[in-house]
Amino acid sequence: MSFSWSYLLNGFSQAFTPMNILYAFLGSIVGTLVGVLPGIGPTSAIAILLPLTTILPPIPAIIMMAAIYYGAMYGGSTTAIVVNIPGEASSVPTAMDGYQLARQGRGGPALGIAAISSFVAGTLSLVGLTFFAPLLANVALAFGPPEYFALMFMALSLVISLSGKALLKGLIATALGLLVAMIGLDPLTGEARLTFGSVSLMAGINFISVIIGLFAIGEVLVNIERAVAAIYENKIRDWLPTLEDLKHSWGAMWRSSIIGFFLGLLPGCSPAVTTFIAYDAEKKISKRSHLFGHGAIEGVAAAEGANNATCSGGFVPLFSFGIPSGPALAVLLGGFMMYGLQPGPMLFKENPDLVWTVIASMYLGNLILLILNLPLVGLWARIALIPFPILGPMIILFSVIGAYSVRFLMFDVWVALLFGILGYLMRKLGFPLAPMVLATVLAQMLETSLKQSLVLSSGSPLIFFTRPIAAAFMFLAIIMIVWGLWLQFSGRSAQLAADESD
Repeated sequence: MSFSWSYLLNGFSQAFTPMNILYAFLGSIVGTLVGVLPGIGPTSAIAILLPLTTILPPIPAIIMMAAIYYGAMYGGSTTAIVVNIPGEASSVPTAMDGYQLARQGRGGPALGIAAISSFVAGTLSLVGLTFFAPLLANVALAFGPPEYFALMFMALSLVISLSGKALLKGLIATALGLLVAMIGLDPLTGEARLTFGSVSLMAGINFISVIIGLFAIGEVLVNIERAVAAIYENKIRDWLPTLEDLKHSWGAMWRSSIIGFFLGLLPGCSPAVTTFIAYDAEKKISKRSHLFGHGAIEGVAAAEGANNATCSGGFVPLFSFGIPSGPALAVLLGGFMMYGLQPGPMLFKENPDLVWTVIASMYLGNLILLILNLPLVGLWARIALIPFPILGPMIILFSVIGAYSVRFLMFDVWVALLFGILGYLMRKLGFPLAPMVLATVLAQMLETSLKQSLVLSSGSPLIFFTRPIAAAFMFLAIIMIVWGLWLQFSGRSAQLAADESD
């Protein structure tokens, strides 16, 4: 497989036919709506539309399903910013700053930056997909269980930074998240753990229900206690990002694009992981790190940029080797196979028109999403002005629907309500929510790769330090832990010295 200008130009000519533009447009709209609704996600939407493969030609059908996937990444920022409902784990870092901006009357700029950052990251990562897919796909093949464990361990080390000044409480929240993720069946042996004889618990705790409960329902309970009239009770200050906002966010956009794209090459490294890594990296680099978690617009740019770059990066191993990097792309792989197409090197030789037309359509889809989302910024931002006695019950209703729609189990609804109460208590007691979410997301891959690595090494942990890539990630993790602890304790010492001088 090699890049060819003639194939790419032919792909653009095919992508810009009226029928393919229509299906890219429809997929973008459906994806945006799917992203806005909590809990549904692109995986379910693509699966629902798979029967269309029996009546549509392969090119428009795959264009539409791909547009649903990356369109959902755009839409997921909307409710995260406006009402603090991250429908996917990848939207949690967006909510951390975006919702605070909405409460400050700057929901419009936050939504605008989310759309612009998504467009920039999506376009940059598509350039990588277009020109370097064969070379970059080999990166994914270099990763085995030790490398995945080291990467997940490095990601888990971010809890120190995400804990803010409450390090001990953040570590407790992390331990609780790991404990929650252990409920169900052992991923390798299939043995039941912490189920206490309950059949419902054997399926495990779905982390979407955990997120909806912690953020959406917990936030509603806090606002009920405060008796707020609306999320934002004063005049909205801006509708679109200012030049100052773009100045603060531009660096975050391209840095998060690089992080998201390269990590997106790895099967199993989902946007939920890369957004946290990009967000934390930007927090460490930014000169305004004190604003992160309190309304830093570059935090929104970093999270959304990594989110969309990861999606585009995931197409590299899918197209090059037929390896899906996540559930949504696994369903899309099923769509290819229903047409008798097997993604891999031969796909580029036998069906170049299809591959390059789909790639070209993704450039078009990113532009469509930007055009769709920017004019709607004002409309979405106005949601924050709805009186809370009306908005609160609506949030609860959509949260219940979102929790139920993942697996169509009432058990997930009860889990969301339970974690809603837990989220309320954690807010009251000053426990950070992000470490718990990150631990819940990482736990299964962390455990699986650890056990597989120890099987390969006959129980020796040295395997994580004798393989170059794994060793690099482990040393990075150690450096991040030491750096985070030093910042924690040096900041605390400075605070104590200031208090004593007073």
